[in-house]
Amino acid sequence: MLDVAVIEDPAAAEVSLDPIRRRILAALAEPGSAAALAARLGLARQKVNYHLKELERHGLVELAEERRKGNVTERVYRATAASYVISPAVLAAVSPDPARAPDQLSARWLLALGSRLVQEVGTLLTGAARAQRRVASFGIDAEVRFASAADRTAFADGLAEAVAGLVARYHDESAPGGRSHRVVVGLHQIPAAPATPDTAVAPAADAAPDAGPGQENAR
Repeated sequence: MLDVAVIEDPAAAEVSLDPIRRRILAALAEPGSAAALAARLGLARQKVNYHLKELERHGLVELAEERRKGNVTERVYRATAASYVISPAVLAAVSPDPARAPDQLSARWLLALGSRLVQEVGTLLTGAARAQRRVASFGIDAEVRFASAADRTAFADGLAEAVAGLVARYHDESAPGGRSHRVVVGLHQIPAAPATPDTAVAPAADAAPDAGPGQENAR
């Protein structure tokens, strides 16, 4: 079983989004038969069998083993991955393009960068899985709490300067056998947890309604 599988086929994406099939995929983190799944999920066995065949046809589940019980052979399935990500390639014609309107202060541009990241890394993961190889990658995940918008701006400026310096130091356009890599660094506010009626409060001043292009993160 893969840790993460990237769904790039539109038909497979459609299959995975069905509510019952999502429940079956989650349940098949541990192998199970149609009968066991039906009992666990409270569904008719015939319905589970139907959805299993669709999931198997699109490579989202696979046969783990066959068990002989008297005159009956029980098929045991498992999910092909622990988790799934639908690639923006599924909607390639309408997926966001970072080259369309590059703007470091635009949340929409940051989202476009993230979309391209998922698509490119997903393609690499799919190819690496077929070749039984690992993808060379690197990631940093950190959380920082700013005392003011001015501090946030100063941090972004320092980060941009540091990354630009590293890129200038190591980029070699003419290196024989060199491989191009993508560097993406993003900064965004962490969304607040959904408020309940008992905890709902007025939005903070820094969480104003969405502004025009180029202004979303400029506050």
